Amino acid sequence: MKLKLIGAITVAIALLASTVYASAPLDAARVTEALKTRLPKTAVSAIDCNKLDGLCEVVAGNNLFYVDGKARYLFVGRVYDMETRQDMTAAKLLEINPSMLLGGAAGAGGDESQEISGIAQAARNAGGVESAGTQRKIDLSQLGKTGAIIWGKPQGEPVTIFTDFRCGYCRSLAAALETMNVKVIERPISTLGTRDISNKVYCAKDKAKAVLAAYRNDPLPTSSCDTSGLDANEQFARAHGFSGTPIIVRKDGTVLVGYRPKEFLENWLKGGS
Repeated sequence: MKLKLIGAITVAIALLASTVYASAPLDAARVTEALKTRLPKTAVSAIDCNKLDGLCEVVAGNNLFYVDGKARYLFVGRVYDMETRQDMTAAKLLEINPSMLLGGAAGAGGDESQEISGIAQAARNAGGVESAGTQRKIDLSQLGKTGAIIWGKPQGEPVTIFTDFRCGYCRSLAAALETMNVKVIERPISTLGTRDISNKVYCAKDKAKAVLAAYRNDPLPTSSCDTSGLDANEQFARAHGFSGTPIIVRKDGTVLVGYRPKEFLENWLKGGS
């Protein structure tokens, strides 16, 4: 997987910021004033300079981005805690807007954030980062049978989905697939720190019922089993850049990022564009 520019910029800025500013706490008030000058059309809702070493997390409406202590460097991207294996950006975005789609870019949108959108889009264009609408193919044969939860119609059109049980759009996708003639091969991945829920669903006696119960936020019994298949799901997802959910894959390996309604899926699963 080739390194794309936005990823390199994110890593470089994070390293620079942590090196320069880790020795002293960041001043949120100073950052706020600097942003008023640099992004005069962007209404900042909140700034947290205590969550990440050397970086301030900035919320502007439904938008999220990060800056250094002088608000000189700005990046729109995802921040991962490798110790807890949590996508911190996705968790914050879900907190800002519980119904939002987490499969797309963790970036800016809406009229109030055109300045941020312009910066992010320039970086994506320069680095060749694929958009959510770009269709690519993956080889699902690299994944074993473990880690998959099969539900739906046994003789239906097969469709593989990578999901998180606390993702609102994953819940909507599951509800749509439940009404279609499809065989769902669900591979849970924890993008929102929900591995415990995935373990309970995967270890349930009736996994198909447990899937639907998890999406309804119903309590799940605790049981233990070999969950190495879930580890394989997450490793595969990381290797292919699946940083959000849902990810939909049809039988020819074509990837679709994000939720789509039933009418679209029925055509797409048959080979439609």
